[in-house]
Parts: sequence; structure tokens; C-alpha cells
Amino acid sequence: MTKHKVIVILGTTATGKSDLAVKIARKVKGEIISADSRQVYKSLNIGTGKITLKEMKSIPHHLIDIADPKHKFTVTEYKKLAEEKIKEIISRGKTPIICGGTGFYIDAITKGIIFPEVKPNLKLRKILEKKKAKELFIILVKLDKRRAKDIKDKNEINNKIRIIRAIEIAKTLGKIPMAEELPPPYKFIKIGLYLPQDVLKKKIEKRVKKMFRDGLLNEIKKIKKTGISKKRLSEFGFEYDYPTYEKVVKETIKYSKRQVTWFKRDKEINWFNASKKINLKN
Repeated sequence: MTKHKVIVILGTTATGKSDLAVKIARKVKGEIISADSRQVYKSLNIGTGKITLKEMKSIPHHLIDIADPKHKFTVTEYKKLAEEKIKEIISRGKTPIICGGTGFYIDAITKGIIFPEVKPNLKLRKILEKKKAKELFIILVKLDKRRAKDIKDKNEINNKIRIIRAIEIAKTLGKIPMAEELPPPYKFIKIGLYLPQDVLKKKIEKRVKKMFRDGLLNEIKKIKKTGISKKRLSEFGFEYDYPTYEKVVKETIKYSKRQVTWFKRDKEINWFNASKKINLKN
């Protein structure tokens, strides 16, 4: 039985993934499924660089603006919804196109990964949040060396949120089980976009300037007025935690490097230099 094709457009921030996805969608009669862990939230528009209705060019986009920012949206929830959308799009005779820079989301779909279901332990989190990332990592090493190594390999030893969640799961299950991978039911065609570091830096600076011109600070003020906590706001990323131009640029560059570290492990990705014209004839 021939597997249906699903196109995946991935890569670092500011490489033009959304634009390419729209061009491909128009060519192959496709619909786009976002793979961005922050664009799933409502109201976070400017800071997350959400595609506008004009930029969508009438191409249907899915899994954008579907979650309340006051509540945590998990990768397990994303996986379920994305798989439902893929089936739905195929049933209409269209081609699903996954587009985004959240490697965790993309792996969940393309590698058929099943994640352990563990409810948040708020009491434990409150205790752990008072500790530094280094202290948390030492705790994780004692609980689950394999998971600690995985976090280190992904250059996330300073990511307190990720480490706290790992400790939470390890304490509940004894250790974090290997994420089970099942043979994917589709043929995934992975297209990765990258830019030389100097070009990427200029693109990021240009994007951040536009964010501030478009009203990033006002967006942050409006979100704060909804009663969202400062801690929760910081979890959305650098655009909301570092509201000055210089800091946003610096943190965005650091974020792009973490994306590179994640994606370079996947040998199925066909990489293209985003500064050059990409031939869509084939």
C-alpha cells in the first residue's frame, strides 16, 4: 500500500519557512499545519511572528490560536490534534504541509513518538523552581542519567522548564521511559531551511525591529492585563521575557542555535540555503 506524502518545512527562526510553505501549498493543493509551540496560543501574535491572513494567501492554516495562554499546551495534545488534521486534509484530497521550528513537535509527528502521560505536580514544581538550573540538572542525573544525557546533548542544561518536567516524570514513573517510536503511516518529505550565520543575524535584527514597530510592547501590556503571571509569560520565550531590542536579538540568536542543535540529529532532512532561490518545479 502506497503511503500518503506529507511535506515538512522546518529550520531555524527567520529563514522564511512560512513563505515557502505557502508557495508549496499553492503548487500542490496543500494545507498547512503549524508546528510552533508558541503560535498555538491565542493573543501571542507579534512576539511569535504569526503569519497574517494576507500572508496566508487563502491557504488554510491549522493549529494556530487554539490554546489559552494561561494553560500549558502539551506536546501530547499537539500530536493528537496534528494527526487528526493530517487525516482530515488527506480525506479532502489535499496535501498536508507541516511547517515550523519546534523540533519536539515535528519529531512527535514524523517519528511516531508516544510520550508518557504524567500530570503536573504543582507542589513539586514550586519546590524545584526555587533552585538554579545547575542544581536541577544534578538532581536529574541522580534520577535518570539517560534523560540527563539527552538534555545535555540537546544543549538544554539551562532550560529549567524542561529539566523540571523531566524530574517530575522521573519521580512519578521511577525513570523516564524511552519514547516509543512507531513506524509512521505517511511518507514524510523533510525540507530544512538554513542561512549563513551573518545573514541570519541580519534577518533576525530586521525581524525584531519590525516586532517593535508593530507594537510588541503594547501586546505584552495587553497580555499582562489578562492576569497572566510573570512566570507564565516568561515561559513563552525571549520575545516576552526580554522586551528590549538588544536582548530580543541576543536571545533569538541563541534560540536559533538550539534549533540547529536539535535538527542536525535528523539525517532525513534535505537542507537548502534560504538565501538562494529554491526550485519548486519538482
